[in-house]
Amino acid sequence: MNSRKVVYLFFTTLLIGSISGAIVGLALEWSVYVQEGFLNFLFGLIWLLGISAAFSLISQMGFFAYLTLHRFGLGLFKTTKLWNNVQIVIIAFVIFDLIYLRYISFRTEQETIFHYMIMPVLLLLYGLIVAYIKAKQTNQGAFIPALFFITVVTTIEWVPALTANDPKWLWIYFAPLIAGNTWQLLVLHRLTGQGKDRS
Repeated sequence: MNSRKVVYLFFTTLLIGSISGAIVGLALEWSVYVQEGFLNFLFGLIWLLGISAAFSLISQMGFFAYLTLHRFGLGLFKTTKLWNNVQIVIIAFVIFDLIYLRYISFRTEQETIFHYMIMPVLLLLYGLIVAYIKAKQTNQGAFIPALFFITVVTTIEWVPALTANDPKWLWIYFAPLIAGNTWQLLVLHRLTGQGKDRS
């Protein structure tokens, strides 16, 4: 992949992440941003775009870190099947922790563990959909790495917001991460010419 394509990936991910975070931020507190006139809205929008851009940079660092980790895992475990099995175990472990650790840390008397299952299960389902699309556009061997990236890497990137447990920041932080990660994952094979349509 040449430098032009790297620059394209960087700026498109930055743009997608910034816009997605700003949309979610505005949706969560629309009345706050519009109640004091146009300038308040404009400065609020600029702030949301800026903070979301920072989160999208985290998604890009996570993406390139995973590409390195994936190559390292393939070399360490020798076979793709074994490395995929290791990734499946880690996915299960992360989803369990995302449910159980948040439950024991933040539960209230009115909440059950099922309240803390919704978000991780939705993330897993979303990961399965994205992984299916990735595998269909490339090859079946891409399914587990794609699922791992969407679920595990996104969760790791999301940790600062998860530990704060502020609903507003959970979603403002999450939107650029998941949008950026999805975009990078689904566009990479087009940039490198490894899709089925180019084989």
